[in-house]
Amino acid sequence: MNEIRIEGGNPLTGEVRIQGSKNAALPMMAAALLHKGKSVLHHCPKIADVFVMEEILRELGMQIHHEGDTLTLDPAHVERTEIDCCEGQKMRSSVILLGSLLGRYHSASVPHPGGCVIGERPIDLHLYALERLGAVFEEKEGVLVAGTDGLVGNTIHFPKVSVGATQNAVLASVLARGITHLEGCAREPEVVWLCRFLNACGAKIEGTGSDSLTITGVEELHGTEFTVPADRIVAGTYVCACAATRGEMVLDGAPVEEMEALMRVYEKMGGQYEVIGGKLSLCSRWVQVPLKRQCTEVYPGFPTDLQSPLMAVLCTIPGESCLVETIFEDRFKTASQLRHMGAEVRVDGRKAVIRGGTLHGAAVEAQELRGGAALVIAGLAAQGETLVRNRQYIERGYEDICRDLSQLGAVIERD
Repeated sequence: MNEIRIEGGNPLTGEVRIQGSKNAALPMMAAALLHKGKSVLHHCPKIADVFVMEEILRELGMQIHHEGDTLTLDPAHVERTEIDCCEGQKMRSSVILLGSLLGRYHSASVPHPGGCVIGERPIDLHLYALERLGAVFEEKEGVLVAGTDGLVGNTIHFPKVSVGATQNAVLASVLARGITHLEGCAREPEVVWLCRFLNACGAKIEGTGSDSLTITGVEELHGTEFTVPADRIVAGTYVCACAATRGEMVLDGAPVEEMEALMRVYEKMGGQYEVIGGKLSLCSRWVQVPLKRQCTEVYPGFPTDLQSPLMAVLCTIPGESCLVETIFEDRFKTASQLRHMGAEVRVDGRKAVIRGGTLHGAAVEAQELRGGAALVIAGLAAQGETLVRNRQYIERGYEDICRDLSQLGAVIERD
């Protein structure tokens, strides 16, 4: 039936381990196209988007073996550079393959990307960066066809911070002739981890973690063995679930150093935490302080991917809170579903004003990944039964949210 059923109203307690990062694993999988030799990724999340990327890479000729959370990728037999429209449109991350395909194979055909509908999210910055390196594009019936006689290093100034465009430029530059300077880069951890992975494969990338990267092209890359980092957004989702239910939990492996903006907000709301031996211990019994104004920002600011989960928390806190979305212009869709549960949320453009109170179980519909997770959080905090439809959106980024939350004492199941 593709639904999640929740009996809410109980604080979450217990311990759960955080899965590997979706947004780190997908670019690393794309990067495997650049290598000669096998790459092995440990702690790779078993989620829908990873499975879609596997299918795309297999269609190109990649040999892939999945055992537990370990993924082995062998590009020795890759011959195709055309991505099937049906698979490519299932998720936005398919566009990240442009940089790898152009970097090593000098051609690519990629359908306009899919994924969650949470704003315009144009790919013009991706194309701008790749054109600066020598790629030529044309569009044929909804498919981007790209070619090059060989990419050449250049200086690229990003007029706007873009994680995907930064990653695509990095992937395209590591085998390009000469030196590439990237200015105005995204500083998100997922960019940092991609650079670390590529350097482990023999790339020469300097400036990792800053907004300025220098990449010296190399003749070839070799495979490597690498561990995908823990997913900061999944960990953040569970922090929000703990806050909404006034629970106490331990998150094993949570990347706290990448979650500083969220943890500041958690403390503002009344939450308490400590980090002991790589585990994040949370106490949410005193979460009751509304937020006067919380904006989403590029890293290291508060992540847009946690705006909807935070909204669900604020719906449970008495008083008036305000959220401002600065990244995507259409990321308040969850508000209409929360209203079905009794939430009082008023949206005005990029601002949402929330007057918190008691939520009541209802039938609601997930419309995108993080909004779906927010509805699960609301269901955990609500009185009575909540039915979240369209769980396929949630499964794009969460291995098994029902399993994890059940471990924490939630009454939750898939229908």
